[in-house]
Amino acid sequence: MLKFDLLATEGLARRGRLTLNHGVVETPIFMPVGTYGTVKGVLPASLHEMGAQIILGNTFHLWLRPGLDVITQFKGLHAFEGWQKPILTDSGGFQVWSLGEMRKISEEGVRFASPVNGDKLFLTPEVSMQVQTLLDSDIVMQFDECTPYESKGQLTTEAEARASMELSLRWAGRCVTEFDRLGNRNALFGIVQGGMFEHLREASLDALVALDLPGYAIGGVSVGEPKDEMLRIMAHTPHRLPANKPRYLMGVGTPEDLVAGVAAGVDMFDCVMPTRNARNGHLFTRFGDLRIRNARHKTDASPIDETCGCHACATGVSRAYLHHLDRCGEMLGPMLTSIHNLHYYLNLMREIREALEQGGFAAFSVQFKADRARGV
Repeated sequence: MLKFDLLATEGLARRGRLTLNHGVVETPIFMPVGTYGTVKGVLPASLHEMGAQIILGNTFHLWLRPGLDVITQFKGLHAFEGWQKPILTDSGGFQVWSLGEMRKISEEGVRFASPVNGDKLFLTPEVSMQVQTLLDSDIVMQFDECTPYESKGQLTTEAEARASMELSLRWAGRCVTEFDRLGNRNALFGIVQGGMFEHLREASLDALVALDLPGYAIGGVSVGEPKDEMLRIMAHTPHRLPANKPRYLMGVGTPEDLVAGVAAGVDMFDCVMPTRNARNGHLFTRFGDLRIRNARHKTDASPIDETCGCHACATGVSRAYLHHLDRCGEMLGPMLTSIHNLHYYLNLMREIREALEQGGFAAFSVQFKADRARGV
């Protein structure tokens, strides 16, 4: 089940409400990434406290571990990981892409050796739908080929991008057929591909819209292309998607990318950046980015961000303490910094929603840029 209500607009930016089988999601929204059924280093209770409404699971990795027999025993991912709000699962296409020379793509699907134990595996659109049905994710992503920006040091050509995009379209049709055959009650999203070629993006979009899916994603960005290329595709594609369907930009990105994406008409975002960067001492704040490993923080009694209400900032955890934890390799350090970064992202989206409700998104964007440029 999926129902999308458009509540307010300002330019191309949208304020919406997405109703799914496991709950309601207020958009625009950022979705924390939980690859193996967990957002790394963050308790489910902390996710609830910081306002997470929907999280991601990874079809590819959960298929390999713990495996479908375990997921079936728990009747889906929600009970297995103890998260009763909505879950979106990706299709496995990006993980297959990341295997590089270790996988072989054909019309039927992708053959590869398991990175866990070396088993020979075959992932197809039908298998992806079967796995995601067992996971019982609220939003199921079609199986697609993630078009690379370059291959073996050479930029992907228009012909290569077209062939990849058309393969993804054929796989989308097979996903729809299998999804329906399985009687899946959740929502299947299509993924617009086409590389950095706008006319291919439009061809992909038109064909997917003809399938009348519940929602649509923009894939194949943040795959190594320069930032200006990503921003060009991000500005070109979202507003061409149906206005009455949710729009999801996959794998993006920085706080600035999120604000730009909302301005371009995007409703949903995900990215590993807040948690991955946190584990490497890179923190996001209202006033720019902070590297907690820098020696200048060794005796700094300040919180990460004095305007932040996350557990770390609100309870007075100092930069000096986080610097100490990082230097000692203590696991509490990345736990606290992950909570902070995710809280920052989710609070940013909350502020964007409030600005859209009040017709003040343009003014919010100007202030956001000024604050971020100020520096910590």
